Amino acid sequence: MAEVKSNDSIGKTLLVVLVLCLVCSIIVAGSAVGLKPRQQEQRALDKQRNILAVAGLMQPEMKQDEVASIFAERITPRLLDLKSGTLLDKDPASFNQGLALKDPAQSTQLDANEDPAGIKRRSNVVEIYLVKDEQKKIQEVVLPIYGNGLWSMMYAFVALDTDGRTVKGITYYDQGETPGLGGEVENPNWRQQFIGKKVLNDDGKPALKVVKGGARQGDEYAVDGLSGATLTSNGVQHSFDFWMGEQGFGPFLKQMREGGLNNG
Repeated sequence: MAEVKSNDSIGKTLLVVLVLCLVCSIIVAGSAVGLKPRQQEQRALDKQRNILAVAGLMQPEMKQDEVASIFAERITPRLLDLKSGTLLDKDPASFNQGLALKDPAQSTQLDANEDPAGIKRRSNVVEIYLVKDEQKKIQEVVLPIYGNGLWSMMYAFVALDTDGRTVKGITYYDQGETPGLGGEVENPNWRQQFIGKKVLNDDGKPALKVVKGGARQGDEYAVDGLSGATLTSNGVQHSFDFWMGEQGFGPFLKQMREGGLNNG
């Protein structure tokens, strides 16, 4: 009598598993490709919201089309050459900072003694944002800064007055610090104290201090450190030290103080 082969053989079981895996992979890959434009659109919208927020132009419950409209009307993205401090006549949409950071021709390796923020490399060109009033006159500039905290790279936007020194707003939009401690960099009450503070002294050197235990009342160069989060506070300090210095926005801020934005 011939032996009957079982339908539950190991070979057939493996074949079914492989087919299921292949089908699932196709579905997942197709979903990822299909969702990519939507994800990119959402990232762009979140970026616009954060820039409008730090510029004081974001209103509660603002709809998506309103965000895009106000951003287009009041915010002008520009590319900035960090070394010379000059604005470039290039389309910001053509610039990818992630790719620039990986290209030695478009980025600069930082020595440890000139890298307090711990970023290791910085791109030679960055995108900044000119904020204009209803008469199209530049009223402030939004600058992107980032640096290492305790657990994560912390990313923020800082709005400066046209004097190139005075903070008009700050928002941390991407960080992975400890909730309730270092994560308080996103606390509106903590961020509020930056407004009106000076990031540079009269000589144009980085001067903002994040003070452990609390800043002295009336000190225009100091803000309170985060309670119980000394290393995160140090990270904020080091980010300002680097990005407001010569390797960061220092040359551009010098031109701002000398009226270099008058012609927008």
